[in-house]
Amino acid sequence: MSHAWAYFWWVILPYIAMAIFVLGHIWRWRYDQYGWTSRSTELQEKRVLKWGAPLFHYGTFAAISGHVIGILVPKSAVEAIGVNEHAYHLFSASAGLLAAVLVIGGVIALALRRLLIPRVRATTTPVDWIALILLGIMVGLGIATTAINAPEGYDYRDTISVWFRSLFTGVVDVGVPESAPIIFQIHAIAAWVLFLLWPFTRLVHAWSYPLWYLWRPYVLYRSRVARNVNEPGTSGRRWRRIGVRF
Repeated sequence: MSHAWAYFWWVILPYIAMAIFVLGHIWRWRYDQYGWTSRSTELQEKRVLKWGAPLFHYGTFAAISGHVIGILVPKSAVEAIGVNEHAYHLFSASAGLLAAVLVIGGVIALALRRLLIPRVRATTTPVDWIALILLGIMVGLGIATTAINAPEGYDYRDTISVWFRSLFTGVVDVGVPESAPIIFQIHAIAAWVLFLLWPFTRLVHAWSYPLWYLWRPYVLYRSRVARNVNEPGTSGRRWRRIGVRF
């Protein structure tokens, strides 16, 4: 790879993707709040959705958590708490494979649902297909990197992780990611392409998780079944001052 292309893939593209990711979300929130939704198709079909959606979401959360630990947390910090290279590699490979299986199962279920069920297919936009294809590519590349990483124990924390953290310091060495296996490089580039498109897809609903449900007041349900009221001197209901009990 020439120096110019390396500079584009590992410096220019990441900064463009991060800028569009942030500014795109701001623009979408200001001018398209009605479109800020997952556009649920639960009313069109439920049987496949109830399995595909949990598989995809739980698998995605697990994969994101693994990437945060592997990329954002320095290798020295992990070793400082007593986790050696072998233990880390064994855990990351096992957890990564499990997360990948969950995500790919969810993606297949959701994709087949949109392909084979006419009512769901009718609500699918071209942008949805692009996002779904990109997610499939990302998952496939993730499985490939996990499979490649399993037998050899390649430590991406010395290359990809160092390069990613250097993007936030402004001192980026393009030679660092270039030393990683090609499959890791393609996986990283595909991630930036996904971030470029994220603000313009239904993926924005990921930032609208209803955390306030954790502290909202309880919803009280009262029976609407008519009951006989035993009140002195009357056979039915009558007006009375609030707070007075009979």
